[in-house]
Amino acid sequence: MHSRWLLLALTLASAGASAQLSIEITGAGAQRTPIAIAPFAGEATLQPSLSAIIRGDLERSGLFRNLEVPLLNPPLTEASPINYADWRARLADALVVGSLVQLPNGRFETRVRVDDVVKQARLGAVALPAASENIRAVGHRAADYVYEKLTGEKGVFSTLISYVVKRGDAYELQIADADGVGAQTILKSHEPIISPTWSPDGKRIAYVSFENKKPVVYVHSIQDAKRTVAANFRGSNSAPAWSPDGSRLAVTLSFQGGSQIFVMSPNGSGLKRLTSSQAIDTEPRYSPDGRWLYFTSDRGGTPQVYRMPATGGEPQRITFEGSYNVTPRPSPDGKTLAYISRNGGKFQVAILDLANRQVQIITDSDRDESPSFAPNGRMILLATVVNGRGVLSAVSSDGRVKQRLTTTAGDVREPAWGPFIE
Repeated sequence: MHSRWLLLALTLASAGASAQLSIEITGAGAQRTPIAIAPFAGEATLQPSLSAIIRGDLERSGLFRNLEVPLLNPPLTEASPINYADWRARLADALVVGSLVQLPNGRFETRVRVDDVVKQARLGAVALPAASENIRAVGHRAADYVYEKLTGEKGVFSTLISYVVKRGDAYELQIADADGVGAQTILKSHEPIISPTWSPDGKRIAYVSFENKKPVVYVHSIQDAKRTVAANFRGSNSAPAWSPDGSRLAVTLSFQGGSQIFVMSPNGSGLKRLTSSQAIDTEPRYSPDGRWLYFTSDRGGTPQVYRMPATGGEPQRITFEGSYNVTPRPSPDGKTLAYISRNGGKFQVAILDLANRQVQIITDSDRDESPSFAPNGRMILLATVVNGRGVLSAVSSDGRVKQRLTTTAGDVREPAWGPFIE
């Protein structure tokens, strides 16, 4: 599968009809905070229930353990007095209460309160507008608020993921909520679609499509479905990567001989070549501060990860453990690097601490590809193969929390986690 990492042709088996991704938690962190999420007052008005959405999001994070909470009469709201001793007796460290309120103008508002039961203190409360046609979206936003109040870091439940599904002889580029629900197809083709990557503002996706019988890089607008050709040179056009400010795309092109790294504007203008070697240089990816470009190259004899200044310059080798390390993905804080490493014949996700050079293998599968960090750096989405079929998995950046995202509807590959959406 990985012998030619330049262009991963999708050789996926046929499958049946459309379906949502479902998430199965296959391993959770040992230290999970016990949390009580009470049924929200008035939440039966709109389905699914807000408390269920919040409960599911926090459980999937691997950081929280949901406690059973009975239906309360009357239900607790954000204005209710809290008997902390009672919730402590239920073994809760944290408590979430709230309500769904219909306003005089007919619109809805979600009100959420978070309490630290151990310290007997309110951590915060918020009111969020809620649209009846998309109650899941406000539930994810509420879960993000709770997560941030309890951990101090931003939640990613409101973000989107993209991936490619193959059903029969058709490939579909899909977008879904981070929990796999609400999938929408933004491109369907009878030729492979690979390497989707989100723009920093979440409004566009760059990808490679073979619909013209050759690899071409496109930039696709999420809002209006319009797309433009970014790179359609002679030979191969592949591996697009956005600069942090969204003004540039790094790509791998072969029209000047060999596979080399170039940068350009997303509309294809301003082309500049950055690497000049006799090797295959591919899979560029910007560091979060925009200073560096990480990439894969076999210039040393075997495929390894290198980096160079984003404006061009002398590359320096980054990976040294093992004879096969590809697909570099810097973490959002720039402190670590995820990549695919061949480890005892298995292709697995490795994490390199860029400060102390320590390497950790964080997956236990054997055919991993396409790692993609969540925007808060906590989780990594990846593709793997289970029983001969492509599935998506997620693993925490410390390797402790593992999930599998599956569908009965086809082979799923090429995941990319979208950015925070303001």
